[in-house]
Amino acid sequence: MIYNTTYHVGFDDARNFVIWIHQAYIPEALASGLLSRPRLCRILSHHDEDSECFSLQFEVKDSAKLHEWYVKKGETLNGELQKVFKDKVAGFSTLMEVIEGD
Repeated sequence: MIYNTTYHVGFDDARNFVIWIHQAYIPEALASGLLSRPRLCRILSHHDEDSECFSLQFEVKDSAKLHEWYVKKGETLNGELQKVFKDKVAGFSTLMEVIEGD
């Protein structure tokens, strides 16, 4: 399964957001051992005048493991993201099942 979070970030904060995700969020998210294979992508199909969009994806075994991660680590990390970026970043998450591919 893929745990995806799509973020909308103001242009002025996009560079700092990417740095923070790589240096703080991803290492902390992986530390639990419940999420793996992180991938951060810039979304090119959505153009907004004052923001950029990013997709942060992790692989997770199942929804129970995702829930465990969220309770142990995810809530805290999302709180830290809000402390650092306040209302300059908005996001929403989805859990996806791979039905075809390698």
